Amino acid sequence: MLGLYHPGTSVLHRTPAALKLLVLAIVVLPVAVWPVVTVTSVVAALLLVATVTSQVPPRVVGSQLRPMVPILALAALFQGLSGSWVGAGALLASVTTGVWAAALVTLTTTTTDLLDAVVAVLRPARRVGVDPERVGLVLALTIRTIPVLAGLVEEVRQAQAARGSRSLRAFAVPVLLRTVRHADRMSEALAARGLDD
Repeated sequence: MLGLYHPGTSVLHRTPAALKLLVLAIVVLPVAVWPVVTVTSVVAALLLVATVTSQVPPRVVGSQLRPMVPILALAALFQGLSGSWVGAGALLASVTTGVWAAALVTLTTTTTDLLDAVVAVLRPARRVGVDPERVGLVLALTIRTIPVLAGLVEEVRQAQAARGSRSLRAFAVPVLLRTVRHADRMSEALAARGLDD
């Protein structure tokens, strides 16, 4: 969700975020519950059509799946050695289609639209004490904080490389201190806006 939106004018881009999230759940559920070749093949075919019509370049969609390759390979290997290779193939196919579907949603929907959809979906939960706007704020802050923390880690890594140090402690302590400092500043900003309760 971090800056993944790929601008476009396709039907998928124009579809409301709440509907896309609903369809995502409907698509992922059968693959997770019945990870068989027939179900996964049908879902994969639908995703292929959605990808082509979304006008998002295949390399962009592929870049969302690429980071999963090592994890999926290890999981499939473990499943194959401890269970069956058919089960390993089913696991590989079901997780790949799930990630592919989620990638299409994030590539064709802005983060703001996704957060607004989550808030709208949670509105009925207000009756049981859930504050949808607060949940949306927490999600927005989380999404915003991840690249900030990644930037802090990169700064410390570059400083450590410049000193020629490979110490784990020399890396972890500055990252931890900067993270806590960032959290304190964010907490003060929220308190100043009356959002500290």
